[in-house]
Formats: sequence, C-alpha cells, structure tokens
Amino acid sequence: MTDLILHHYPQSPFAEKARLMLGFKGLSWHSVMIPPVMPKPDLTALTGGYRRTPVLQVGADIYCDTALIARRLEQEKAAPALFPEGQEAAAASLAQFADQVLFQHAVAINFQPKGLAERFAGMPEQVIKGFVADRQKLFSGGTASRLETDIALGQWPALLSRLETQLERDGDFLLGGQPCIADFAHYHALWFVASNRAVAEALDPYVAVRAWMGRMRDIGHGSHTDLSAEAAIDIARQASPAPLPADAISSPTGLSVGQAVSVSAVDYGTDEVAGTLVYEGAEEIIIAREDERAGLLHVHFPRFGFRVRAA
Repeated sequence: MTDLILHHYPQSPFAEKARLMLGFKGLSWHSVMIPPVMPKPDLTALTGGYRRTPVLQVGADIYCDTALIARRLEQEKAAPALFPEGQEAAAASLAQFADQVLFQHAVAINFQPKGLAERFAGMPEQVIKGFVADRQKLFSGGTASRLETDIALGQWPALLSRLETQLERDGDFLLGGQPCIADFAHYHALWFVASNRAVAEALDPYVAVRAWMGRMRDIGHGSHTDLSAEAAIDIARQASPAPLPADAISSPTGLSVGQAVSVSAVDYGTDEVAGTLVYEGAEEIIIAREDERAGLLHVHFPRFGFRVRAA
C-alpha cells in the first residue's frame, strides 16, 4: 500500500470534504500545504497545470477533483462505503448537485460585502487584491459564472428546507444511517458558510441541518503527518505509476490510447493539462506526462465535468 498524500490548504471547502472522507475511511495520510492562489509551482509540477484544490497523490499517480478522489479512497478501503451498494447513482448524483449548485450558493453568500470583510479582516490590501484577481481568473473561460448574492439568498431557503425536512424524517444522514459521498459533498458547502461568522446566521433556522453538521464534523480528519512539497515530489520521482485499470472503454470521442491529448475542467479552473492518453473508463481519464522534477506521472481526472481532446 502506497502512502496517501493530500495537497491542500486549511480554508479550502473541497479540501475539507477530502479531509473528512479520509477520516471516514480511517486512513492515515500525509499533509502538504499549498498556496491558496497561483502560482503553485510544486503542485503543478505534479499535475501539469491543474490548479484546483485539493489534489491526492499516491506515489506517481495524481488524482484531481474530489469526485475522483472519493473513488480512489473507495479502492483503498471499501468499508465504510462512500458509494453504498444499491444507491451508487443516487449518492453520486446528490453529490454532484451539492458540489455544483449548493456550493455555488455558498460562495455567493460568503462573498457578499460583510462576508468578504470577515474573510479578509486584518489582511493587507495587496493580499486581498491578489486573491480577488486570482479568483476572477479561476472563473474565466469556463461554463461556471458567479451567482449574484441576491439570487443565492433568495433561493437558499428552498435548498436548506429540503435538507431540513429529509433529515427530520429519514435518519441521521442523507441516505440512511451512515454517511456517504452525498453527505460529504453537502457538508463542505455548508461548512464554508458556517466558518464565516459574518454569514453563518444563514444556517440558524435549520436545527436538523446543524445537528447533522455536528455529526459530520465529529468524523474528523483521521491520522495525518506533515510533509514538505519537495518530499512529495521526490516520492513521485522515486515511484512508478500503478498498473492501469482493466475496465477500459472505447473512447466516446474517437481518441486512441497513445495519442497526445489535453484535459481540462469544463466549469472553472480550465487550465489544460497536456500528456499522452493511457486510459479511458466510464468514470476516469488517465494521461501520462513527464516532469523534470517529478519524473513519469499518471494524472487522473474524472470524466464528468472534464474535457479530453486531441492536442
């Protein structure tokens, strides 16, 4: 078993999702801190240009996006399950909705003036301007657009009251008595709101939701140790990529294994990663790339939400 290395920073909502999933699985992992804004030279040495947070490293295999990280953790340790048997589609679809729609609302609520003032309290103006410019660039060129605050606030009661009703009537978690990927996806968006004192009151009316958040928080992050970025890159250089999965499918877009391709997110953070296509599956795309610091790497992307095309 190769060590799990999470590249993240504390304030990232999607990193909190990954940290909790690691805790849920009872896995030990290494923590590599990355900058919240570009440039991220150590991270992009591993990913080839993908910049979103977090990234999971397993030796010379690099996993992008928490949707795929969840599936890799499921391979690492089957139980407890993130995708419960017989509820795989429901769990994944609910998680996708939360990662996109609910998170978009959480961002808009956080980035209203009072939320921004709290987030950046005491920070130099140059740091604030740098963060805003970075996020503007992050959201340029993709299909995602910032949701206006008044729309997010207006729709928030519908989203939260649905959760409140279900949690009141149907158990401790969203699909039964145990957490699944749907819970972790919903939680990180609401954690982002709860972590900002200026806007956390948006959760106050929802007693069952707040109790569920407490149960999710209590899962914890598992056992982890700090690791330097240089050490993580050295681990990648010394390792070889894992054997490819055996369940490849025919490329739906006519690409061929061995072909030069680029992969990019569709919605935001659309920086392209160039490499050689080595695998296409129903849920995953893998490309091989060489880096002068990290050596031969396999970079893994989820199929949904990403584009792969000939270079």
